[in-house]
Amino acid sequence: MMPRFAANLTLLFTELPFLERFGAAAQAGFEAVEFLFPYGYDKDALAGQLRRHRLVQVLHNLPPGDWDAGERGIACHPDRVGEFRQGVARAIEYATALECRQLNCLAGIAPPGASAQQVRATLVDNLRFAAAELGRAGIRLLVEPINVFDMPGFYLNRTAQAIDLLDEVGSDNLFLQYDIYHAQRMEGELGNTIARYLPRIAHMQLADNPGRHEPGTGEINYAWLLRHIDRLGYEGWIGCEYRPAAGTQAGLGWMQALGG
Repeated sequence: MMPRFAANLTLLFTELPFLERFGAAAQAGFEAVEFLFPYGYDKDALAGQLRRHRLVQVLHNLPPGDWDAGERGIACHPDRVGEFRQGVARAIEYATALECRQLNCLAGIAPPGASAQQVRATLVDNLRFAAAELGRAGIRLLVEPINVFDMPGFYLNRTAQAIDLLDEVGSDNLFLQYDIYHAQRMEGELGNTIARYLPRIAHMQLADNPGRHEPGTGEINYAWLLRHIDRLGYEGWIGCEYRPAAGTQAGLGWMQALGG
């Protein structure tokens, strides 16, 4: 058996307007979706698409600041704690409407002028706050290491670093989002790392490397890795967060090829 896959609508079916991607994902055989941010769309419109196509919303992110201006999260910014906390409340509103039970917090790029101690303390405090608020709403909080080649300066970039952060925050409602592509670029050692930290992992994402295309286009042995993840007993979803090499439909054959 293969793990369960969720279509990332930010990167898949991009030839369609966003609200039409839900139907395309269902038609392609997906039972769940994820995407970066819902905030530019009406909550009811998104929820309606999920109901209409019988899809589960498995993940979206907390507000990241000004994404279009290059911001990649504000959780580590000492001068924007109020904005971060307002974003937590907004994210809970959307997640509740979409019946989404996991939210990812982008740590962000460390701001210039702030000391390493300030950045770390701010991130820890913000994660404690968000984990508690989400916990009251029945939603899990995740954090994700992201490779510094694609996102230079991102604060959180290695699995062990993220685990240390989880330990420091000390919340039972904070988990690791393990992105196979980012982990391959930063550290490799995928099989042993997943096995070691599986109890801390609430969600996974995949793409191959190089190119961030679908499995089977690069160096990662997904035929082995997905069987390994299944043997370990992982019960969560794996988000298909890749850029199709030649269009979404043309690139979906990997799931059948790997036994999905």
